Amino acid sequence: MKRITTKFGLLALIIVFAGFLKSCKNDDPSVIKIFVRSASNELVEGAKVIIVGDVNSNPPTLEYVDTVVTNNSGFAYFNVQPHFDEGDKDYTVGYFDVIVKFQTKTAFGTVRSRVHTTAVETVYLPN
Repeated sequence: MKRITTKFGLLALIIVFAGFLKSCKNDDPSVIKIFVRSASNELVEGAKVIIVGDVNSNPPTLEYVDTVVTNNSGFAYFNVQPHFDEGDKDYTVGYFDVIVKFQTKTAFGTVRSRVHTTAVETVYLPN
């Protein structure tokens, strides 16, 4: 009887340990949200937002370029998880230049993104 109880206890311990290992893995995506505002502080729908990996940053960012148009809430949503997946396991931070074009106006900004987090930045269009 004691032998069965010991085996059952060992099996339960292995199951609990496996559950802890699974729960430690971070599955949150890496996301960048760029809000675009006019000079009068209104959110802008339909602005073209381009993010470019800053290869000259320290630490260097892998090459990356993506373009998204702002939605009706005035922000562009970039899923950069595939970008971080390209790098090695120590690649956890990326620096991106932001270019916003709307009608005849152009604005610039920067954003820092970390793996498994959402980075948010606001870019203001000039008058």
